[in-house]
Amino acid sequence: MTHLTFHWFLPTYGDSRDIVGGGHGLPPGAAGGARPATLAYLRQIVHAAEHLGFVGALTPTGAWCEDAWLTTAMLTETTERLKFLVAFRPGLVTPTLAAQMGATFQRHSGGRLLLNVVTGGESHEQRAYGDFLDKDARYARTDEFLHIVRALWRGESVSFAGEHLRVEDARLNRVPDPVPDIYFGGSSAAAGRVAARHVDAYLTWGEPPAAVAEKIAWVNGLAEAEGRTLRYGIRLHVISRDTSDEAWAQARRLLDGIDPATVEKVQAGLGRSESEGQKRMLALHGGSRDGLEISPNLWAGVGLVRGGAGTALVGSHAEVADRIEEYARLGITEFVMSGHPHVEEAYWFGEGVLPILRGRGLWEHPAAAGAHEPASIPFASTGSS
Repeated sequence: MTHLTFHWFLPTYGDSRDIVGGGHGLPPGAAGGARPATLAYLRQIVHAAEHLGFVGALTPTGAWCEDAWLTTAMLTETTERLKFLVAFRPGLVTPTLAAQMGATFQRHSGGRLLLNVVTGGESHEQRAYGDFLDKDARYARTDEFLHIVRALWRGESVSFAGEHLRVEDARLNRVPDPVPDIYFGGSSAAAGRVAARHVDAYLTWGEPPAAVAEKIAWVNGLAEAEGRTLRYGIRLHVISRDTSDEAWAQARRLLDGIDPATVEKVQAGLGRSESEGQKRMLALHGGSRDGLEISPNLWAGVGLVRGGAGTALVGSHAEVADRIEEYARLGITEFVMSGHPHVEEAYWFGEGVLPILRGRGLWEHPAAAGAHEPASIPFASTGSS
């Protein structure tokens, strides 16, 4: 089994010791926490992630959070090795400009850009940005968009006239080196076609292993038909502690902090989602607080108040490592993790789970090959500075 890659998450909408709601499919203002997403606080998270051995940090996109491009560009100045998995919506800027932005980011950051392409699952939010295409048309545009961007990154001169996008004699003055890897997720048939043709890594939200295996087999078949091979990743929250009882006590504490009226409101909003992935997340818990352990150590409580990724691995460090190894046996090689609060949970996972995986030969610190490992930083308990 190959070495696994771990990424952390940047809560650019705010953080808290409780679950911060909002996210995918919910209106602006739905998110926010006791710790504002200041650059000072986000720096604490990226310093911790870099020190602990995470390869990258996912930054979300949407009206409910800060802009991912600008935020991560500022954070490159305070990190040395950490990459930034920038969530990006094609169609809101031209493909030529997006290709140029990616190339510029690569040069100024020393090759630390990864792109998470988000087609946009909710028409109401897309319309707020001036995009009035329906869901199927958005995926068709993403297909055209990535075709153009890939060609520009290869150094080609591109003239293209598609159903949604058109460029003439487009060319980059300097191509990115290295070319940023493209990450992408989606559970619809249209999403599968885009993934098979264009992306490097396909991401799924945290479903039970059997469902994940089915999704990997589906996308893998589509990719093989295109003559391509993809990597596979999973997006999960995590609550890892020295003992299983301590981890589940924390999950119960988080659940107790969720107001029933908030759950009802959030679930009503998410129930109108056009996203197939979001529908699959909702089906895992059905809006109920009962039966939230939907698979061993896989807890669906986060999804009661948060759109998008709604499941967490909960257990002792060894149990969480076991579940990660189980997903790895299915073909998952990249794990995008998060936890509330994001500084503290990075340490619980990084100091508890990663050493176990290293002992099993499944993980190695990115700095272990002789690169400079950033110095340890003080453990941060507040985000006020």
